[in-house]
Amino acid sequence: MENLKTQLKKKLKDAKKIAVLGIGSELRADDVAGLLVAEELKKNKNPKLKIFLGSTAPENFTGEIIKYNPTHIIIIDSMDMDREAGSTLLISPEEVGGVSFSTHMLPVKMMVDYLLASLKCEIIIIGIQPKILLFGGIISKEVEKSTKQISGVIQQILQEEF
Repeated sequence: MENLKTQLKKKLKDAKKIAVLGIGSELRADDVAGLLVAEELKKNKNPKLKIFLGSTAPENFTGEIIKYNPTHIIIIDSMDMDREAGSTLLISPEEVGGVSFSTHMLPVKMMVDYLLASLKCEIIIIGIQPKILLFGGIISKEVEKSTKQISGVIQQILQEEF
């Protein structure tokens, strides 16, 4: 997680306004990860931060995100990256097409491309490797631990930098 903190800190160093988009489904166990991180970050009252709970249709929030006009967007989602459950990875917008996202109406790549064409901003994607995507299942311990660590890392960066 220290590597994630270092990478995120570097990417956010010039941030003026940050949008966080949590993606996932509360109905499919570990797919809820992005939403949990976003919910936790909602408690942070930093005026440079705005949280969007994208659920399974994050593209519905592109208009609101564009209106907010962030310098940086952090997208958090469960993704099958063929890694150990709970592993996290920073993925560049260029790489997003090669990663399997779990449960969305439109491919995340299309949404990212649209946001990049509409805004002059940096997009940071944090992927969390799911263990269980069972409908009606509960979140695994590994992914739950990762969600807490990610929200903690982002909050630390916000306190140190902003």
